[in-house]
Amino acid sequence: MLKITPPRLIAGLLAWMVCAAALTPAHAQETTTTTEVGARFANGIAAIVEDRIITVGDIRREIEPLLQQLRMQSRNEAEFRKNIEQVEDEIIQNLVDQVLIVKDFYSDEKRRIPPKYIDQELDERIATQFEGDRSKFLAYLRAIGKTQREFRRILEDEMIVGYMRGQMRKSSAVISPARIENFYTENRDRFYQNDAVHLRLIRLTKLADESESILSQTADNVMRRLREGASFADLAEEYSQDPSKRQGGDWGWTSPADLREELSAAAFALEKGQFSEPVKIENDIYILYVEDRRASGIQPIEEVREQIERLLVSQMAREEQDRWLERLRRTGYVRYFN
Repeated sequence: MLKITPPRLIAGLLAWMVCAAALTPAHAQETTTTTEVGARFANGIAAIVEDRIITVGDIRREIEPLLQQLRMQSRNEAEFRKNIEQVEDEIIQNLVDQVLIVKDFYSDEKRRIPPKYIDQELDERIATQFEGDRSKFLAYLRAIGKTQREFRRILEDEMIVGYMRGQMRKSSAVISPARIENFYTENRDRFYQNDAVHLRLIRLTKLADESESILSQTADNVMRRLREGASFADLAEEYSQDPSKRQGGDWGWTSPADLREELSAAAFALEKGQFSEPVKIENDIYILYVEDRRASGIQPIEEVREQIERLLVSQMAREEQDRWLERLRRTGYVRYFN
């Protein structure tokens, strides 16, 4: 069984996977798995690709951590079964593709993964996934029914798939200036921006045993030092009780909709390089500083050229990879079972 890169529906569940495995009782997972997953594959085989057989067991190992979340996201039993089948299909296709990718790698006799690289990857897995405890690793192998040799083969295949996908991305890394400019011209509306300020702030909070006068005195002291020319970022690190204090109170580029009405009004009344008078909201006092500002409108191409290039590189890489996988599927032996 190869490690898969989850697409579409699987990707939306990844953040939940670790918690699901910990929170779901083992017997509950097993019951759901045996009654739902792979039920449509009567002979226990989902696909044959080249010399590999993809079994229902392979699919179950990949889908088990997702089952509880799939059930939670399903409105009824029919939708649950439909979602399971969708994820099953994606898992099968990924496993098939990865077998074909490995075959393509070895079609060039000069390409090989040195054993020492596999050893290093194995050591890294044991260190990070099994706390460096080899006995836990061996227990895991027994649980999934794999030998150490088979697991090394899995690691080797994973490394090959990562390498080959990386090569596809590299082949799409050069985008001509003309293509970037054409994309900008045809998609100018995508680069509209609202009024925004590059904002820094200092937030002073009244502690439980503090009086209003102490909070006001602190704000007055900060304002005095600002008028004397002290750095706003330095004062934010010294006084602010906002999480941004370690970054000198930096909130980055902020639009009016990102702020409370009182703060938005104060911030957008400032010019570049100005700081506000204290703004009191409940038990907090805010002092704002506009490091820079930009007006609404279409961003000039100079500001978005790198963004467009990254987008086009990603798009070209996906297209190139799709063409590559389609070719591998046409030339390889693949048989699906339903």
